[in-house]
Amino acid sequence: MSYKDNFSQQAPSYAKFRPRYPQALYDFILKNVSERNLAWDCATGNGQVATELAPHFTKVIATDASAAQIGQAQAMPNIEYLVAKADQAPLEDNSVDLITVGQALHWFAGEPFYSEVRRVAKSGALLICFAYGLFKCDQELYDILERLYADILGDAYWDPERKYVEKAYSTIPFPFDEIAVPYFMMEFAWDYDTLLGYLHSWSAVQKYIKTHQSNPIELIEADLKKYWSNPQETKTVRWEIFGKMARIGK
Repeated sequence: MSYKDNFSQQAPSYAKFRPRYPQALYDFILKNVSERNLAWDCATGNGQVATELAPHFTKVIATDASAAQIGQAQAMPNIEYLVAKADQAPLEDNSVDLITVGQALHWFAGEPFYSEVRRVAKSGALLICFAYGLFKCDQELYDILERLYADILGDAYWDPERKYVEKAYSTIPFPFDEIAVPYFMMEFAWDYDTLLGYLHSWSAVQKYIKTHQSNPIELIEADLKKYWSNPQETKTVRWEIFGKMARIGK
């Protein structure tokens, strides 16, 4: 399986500015897990999901193909962080009770990964993959950000896999008997600098910078500053979380 490294360069920004999933999502996951010995958080990034799972499992193995992302992760006694691709998990056969993939399945949704899931999962283990798209906000701000997202970046800088996210994973390959996942919401009050930090964590922004040696956010900066006249003022932003879930090998 090929590997796209879209996040190593901005790993510190990713760790600092990416939104954190709500407790309701974790409560839902835990409610559906019968045993809590070993969890595998695949494509862990900075360990955001792994650290939430750790208090509830004997051990969590958290893997990511990016050493830079792993380097940003928070250490906990029962989390083992390992640099590994999604289809090359350093795990024993039939050993895992829960497999989570947060904001990453679209990068490697294919048979190499799913074969690895079947190999490491205990009978009846839970696989849950969740993600979110462009956040919702008031219409004026949304129009400015949509210009960055679609017009300035668009297909030229967003990878094709982004289409799976835009369609809320409805078209993503998922060769298991699917269990419905309810929608969850994330909502935050952000100031201007937090918004800019989040935008800089976008893979398409970094690709544009690498290509042009200029920052595409500057192309909407005048409109952003006009809209956000007081940088300390906060605005409400929210994401809808969607997902795919299945029992493996049962």
